[in-house]
Amino acid sequence: MEKDLDAWREKIDALNEQILTLLNERAQCALVVGKIKREAGLPLYAPDRETMILNRIRELNGGPLSNGAAQRIFQQIIDESLRLEEDQAES
Repeated sequence: MEKDLDAWREKIDALNEQILTLLNERAQCALVVGKIKREAGLPLYAPDRETMILNRIRELNGGPLSNGAAQRIFQQIIDESLRLEEDQAES
């Protein structure tokens, strides 16, 4: 039984590494988008785009996470991406 637990924990650890890699890749994309927005004189925060992303997450979600849980996770990702864009704009 403990071997099963260890195997599942190893799988979770591997998935965490993949998620972190993807989050950092997404963050790099957000920095590029922020630069493009600044150069075009556009605001960094785009509420319509945020709504589109969150709606798409709800459409794609097949569970077992609830739509609310998935949207909260992505809301945090969006918030952190915006924070990165703002920090880049200030430096």
